[in-house]
Amino acid sequence: MHPEEHRTDNPLIAIVGPTAVGKTDLVLRISSLLDAEIVSVDSMQVYRYMDIGTAKPTREEQQIVKHHLVDIVDPDDEYNVQRFVSDAGEASQKIIAEGKLPLLTGGTGLYLKAFENGLFDIPDQVAQGKSDQEPIRKKLLGELADEEGRARLHNYLEQIDPLSAARIHRNDRSRMARAIEIFESTGITWSEHLTRQHNNPSQGRRNTLKIGLATDREKLYERINKRAKAMIESGLIEEVEGLLAKGYSADLKSMQSIGYKHVTEYLVGAWNLDETVENLARDTRHYAKRQFTWFNRDHEIKWFSPVQSDEILTTITKFIEQQ
Repeated sequence: MHPEEHRTDNPLIAIVGPTAVGKTDLVLRISSLLDAEIVSVDSMQVYRYMDIGTAKPTREEQQIVKHHLVDIVDPDDEYNVQRFVSDAGEASQKIIAEGKLPLLTGGTGLYLKAFENGLFDIPDQVAQGKSDQEPIRKKLLGELADEEGRARLHNYLEQIDPLSAARIHRNDRSRMARAIEIFESTGITWSEHLTRQHNNPSQGRRNTLKIGLATDREKLYERINKRAKAMIESGLIEEVEGLLAKGYSADLKSMQSIGYKHVTEYLVGAWNLDETVENLARDTRHYAKRQFTWFNRDHEIKWFSPVQSDEILTTITKFIEQQ
C-alpha cells in the first residue's frame, strides 16, 4: 500500500516553526480548547529512549493532550518521510473517527510538505538541496572523492536502486550522490519516484491551514543557547550513555542527530563540557536557520508570534467554520 492511499479529503491544520520557538506551550493550549489531538511532525521524536535531546513532550504534557507519532520506533529503526506519510495518515483518520481534530505540529518541514501534497515532488526537493533535514550530500560527495569510494557507493546504489545504477556512471559523482540521497532521505528510490510521477502526473493536494510561529532571531538564538545548557543539565549525557549501554551504535542515523552526536564526541574525549554545550548550541542555531529558510519558501503559511494564541485560535476557528 502506498502512503498516498491513507490520504483523505479532510482539511489539515498545522502549527510549524523552528526548534525552540515556543510551539509546545501554545499547541497544548490550542489543542485543549479545540478538543484536538496532536500529530507530531518531528523526525526525531519518533524514537524511543531519545527524550531530552529531541525536546520531546513530557509525560505530563502528553497526558494533557494525546500525542501521536511519539515513541513509535527504536533508535536503530530507519524512519523516513515515506513512513511518516503513512503513519500520519493513519493517526489523523483515527482522530477524526473519534470525533476530534488532528493538529499537526513540529519543525520537520519535509514531512509536512509530503503529507500535504503527496510524496511525488519530495525527491526533487531533496535533490535540489531544499530539504530541512541534516544534509547528506556533503558526506556523500566526500566519500565519492576517490575511486575506491565511488566503486563502493556504486555497488550500494546497485543494491538499493539497480535501475538508477544502470543509467549512472560511477564517475558521475553528482547524480550518484543525488540518487543515494533521495533514497536515504525519503525511503523511495529515484527510479520509483520517476515511475510514480509518470503514472500520476497530477497529484492532488490537501486543503491546509498552516500557522507559522516566529520570533526575533536574537531572542530565538538566546533560547537555543539556554536550551543547550539545560539539556546537558537535565541529563542528556546520561541519556546518551544509556543508549550506548543498550547497544545502540553511535553510527546510527538517529545517534548522528543534533545533541546525540555532540555528547558522543564528549564521551570519547574530543570535546570538553563547555565545548560540547557551545557546539550543540551552534549547530542547533544552524538547524533553526535551515528550518526558517524552508518555511519561508511556503507563502501559504500565516505567521504569528508564539504569544498570539488568541489570534491563532480565531484563525483556526474561522478556517474550520469555512469547511
